[in-house]
Amino acid sequence: MEVLHPHCAGLDVHKETVVVCVRHMVAGTVKREVRTFQTTTKDLMGLSEWLSTEGCTSIAMEATGVYWKPVWHILADGEFDLVLANAAHVKNVPGRKTDVNDATWLADLMAHGLIRGSFVPDQQTQEMRDLLRTRKQFVRERSSHTQRLQKTLEDANLKLDSVITDIIGLSGRRMIEAIIAGETTPSTLAALADRRIKALPSTLEAALRGRVTEHHRFMLRLHWQQIDALTAAIAEIDREVDANVEPFRTAIRILSTIPGISDLSAEVIVAEIGLDMHRFPTEGHLISWAGLCPRNDQSAGKRRSNRMRKGAPWLKTTLIQCAWAAARTKGSYLQAQFHRLRSRRGAKKAIGAVAASMLTAAYHMLKDGTFYQDLGADHFDRRAKRAQTKRLVARLQNLGYAVEITPLAA
Repeated sequence: MEVLHPHCAGLDVHKETVVVCVRHMVAGTVKREVRTFQTTTKDLMGLSEWLSTEGCTSIAMEATGVYWKPVWHILADGEFDLVLANAAHVKNVPGRKTDVNDATWLADLMAHGLIRGSFVPDQQTQEMRDLLRTRKQFVRERSSHTQRLQKTLEDANLKLDSVITDIIGLSGRRMIEAIIAGETTPSTLAALADRRIKALPSTLEAALRGRVTEHHRFMLRLHWQQIDALTAAIAEIDREVDANVEPFRTAIRILSTIPGISDLSAEVIVAEIGLDMHRFPTEGHLISWAGLCPRNDQSAGKRRSNRMRKGAPWLKTTLIQCAWAAARTKGSYLQAQFHRLRSRRGAKKAIGAVAASMLTAAYHMLKDGTFYQDLGADHFDRRAKRAQTKRLVARLQNLGYAVEITPLAA
C-alpha cells in the first residue's frame, strides 16, 4: 500500500498521559519509536519539540472526550498537519488493545492516508459553541426544576398549571412567592393574577385551595432559587454571545431568513457548522455529518435499518426544533414538503426530511452568501402538473363522475 506520509505520528490520548508513536519510512524500511508524556503543559510543550526534532509532518489522534483539546491546542501552534480521528472509524481488531498498539495503529493508518479527519472549528467558533451549548444545558436544567416545582405544587393539591399556562411567568411568580412567604388564603392569592389571565376569579380560587405545609414551602423555595439562578446565568450567557457575535453577524442574518429559524437558532447552527462550507465537499456530506440522512445497513440484498444516524446531537436537535416551526409556517415550501411526506412516511420521517432541506439551504446560503428564496407552497403542484391532474381526475372518477378536461384559453 502506498505511503502518503513518510514521517508521521499517532497519539493515544488519555487524561494523564499521551502515548506517542513516531513512524518513519526510510529506504523502504519502517522505523518506529514510542514515548509516553504527561498531559501537563510543560510535558506537552516537550512533546511538540520532540515531534519537530523528529521531522514529523502529520499527526493523528483520537477524539477522546475533552482530553484531546489541550494536546490539539499546543500542537496547533507548531507546523504540523493535525488530524482528529473518530474513535469508531479507527478501531483496531479485537485482542490488540494496549496504549502502545493504539498509538502504533494510528501512526500506520496516518502513514497510508486512511484516517478521515473530523471537523475541528477555529477558536472563535469553538468559544461560541461552548457558550451556546452551555446555554442549552442551563435551559434544560431550568425546565427540570420547573417540573419539580410543579410536582411540589401538585403534592400540595395546588392546581396552578390548570389555570395558568406558564407557572413561572408573571402571575405564577407572584402567587408562588406569596405561597413561599406563608400566604394560604385562596382569594388573596387569586388577586395576584394579572388581569390578562383568562381564568375566572372563582376558578383561580378553587385551584389555589390546597394543603400547603412547611415542607412544601421549603421545596418550593429551593427550586425557585435554582430557577432564578439559572435564568440569571442564561441572561449572562446571552450578553457574552452578543458581545462576541460580530464575526458571525452576517451569517446569522442570512440564516434567519429561513422559515422556522430564529436568531438564536441561527447562532447555534453557525456555531456548530462554522462559516467555511468548503470543508464539506457537498451538502450531502454536511447532512451526513449532522446525522440527518438514513444510515446504510444492508446485507444479502436486504435493508435492515434506515434509521437516522446519531450525528451531531447539538446541531440535530436544534434543526429538528426549527423544522417543526417551519412546518407551521403557512404558505411556505417547507410546510408543503412536510404535509406531502407525512401522508406517506409519517410525521417523524417527514420532519427529518424538512430539517435536512433546511440544512441543505443553509449550506448553499453560507457558501454563496445569498438569502433564502422560498419556492412556495405550490411548488410540488407546479413541478408535477400532469401527475396532479391525473390524480384529481382519478379521484373524481372513483366518486362516480365522468370527467372531461378542457384547458383554459391562454
